[in-house]
Amino acid sequence: MSYPTVQVRLRDVSSTPRYMTYWERVKYTKIHVLTELVAEMLGVFLYVYAGVGSAAAFVVGNVTTQPIGSLFTVGVAYSIGIMLAIVICGAASAGHFNPGVTISFVLLRKFSVRKAVLYILAQTFGAYVACLVVYVQWKDLLVAAEGVLVEKGLYDTLMFTPDGPAGAFALYVLPGTNLYRTLLNEFVTDFVIGLAISTSLDPTNHMVPPAAAPWVIGFTYGMAIWGFSPTAIAANTARDVGARFMTLTIWGRQAAGGPYAAIAALTNIPATVLAFIFYDTFLGSSSRTLTPSHVAFLKAHKMYREENGLVPAGYLSALEQHRDSTSSRSFDEKQPIHTTMEVSARNV
Repeated sequence: MSYPTVQVRLRDVSSTPRYMTYWERVKYTKIHVLTELVAEMLGVFLYVYAGVGSAAAFVVGNVTTQPIGSLFTVGVAYSIGIMLAIVICGAASAGHFNPGVTISFVLLRKFSVRKAVLYILAQTFGAYVACLVVYVQWKDLLVAAEGVLVEKGLYDTLMFTPDGPAGAFALYVLPGTNLYRTLLNEFVTDFVIGLAISTSLDPTNHMVPPAAAPWVIGFTYGMAIWGFSPTAIAANTARDVGARFMTLTIWGRQAAGGPYAAIAALTNIPATVLAFIFYDTFLGSSSRTLTPSHVAFLKAHKMYREENGLVPAGYLSALEQHRDSTSSRSFDEKQPIHTTMEVSARNV
């Protein structure tokens, strides 16, 4: 049975208003980087908005003794938020949504340093805005929870801990927590998340087609929250720093987080880079062939970027060797696609 690869543009089957045609021309030729930054910002916004909203329910419910959330719901919310971020915004920016991933691409995939700086700023701003929006939506209940802490004489003890209203946004540890074990917890958990991201980006991995990547990455974050957030994890510099700035904006310098703030903000970067290196060194292989679903994905990506002048001639040229072969053969047949994992991942 044959499964032909047909590449059809949306404008070929659906009429586009004139103003939108003009806007797309401007977007492609003059401000394409801006659209990528908007996608990175919105992706992190969605991920943080979902997770922090659920965390606010969990914390406020515990403080007011009216449980309306749980660690499980927080993990599910972050998982769904990450899936939404990748599905909604990934096509526009390649879906980094994490400074650790962006820096890994700079070091290992020849990603532009200048663009990386802009990506990280956009990601952090997305987290900051998400936390502010959640705060406004939850403000009445957050103020009520603060009042409960004041009434019980626990404000100074709990406000800026994982159990206080500020802890729904920024990340804190309880007094007396061993920061060395916290560092180990953060590093190992982030390393595992980095492996999940690496394998999801590997176009030779038949177990993770492009459509499955949001689920794999999302539920890996959920696993991290369910199993290891009680001992403190951040897992994303943008999420941590953006939220930290937001709590400083609302509550002032007392929300800074102390020495733990550096662990939360920085640990995931080397952990993610090392996870990418580990995967490339021991688990990945440039001699493996791409999966049919990844070939179709990359062909569509190549066509879009070439037609809009976003890449030089010869971009992903190895795919041209197989433009016709996939239309005449069954996907059940093994086809020698020689585009390497490194080249394709570098350019996505």
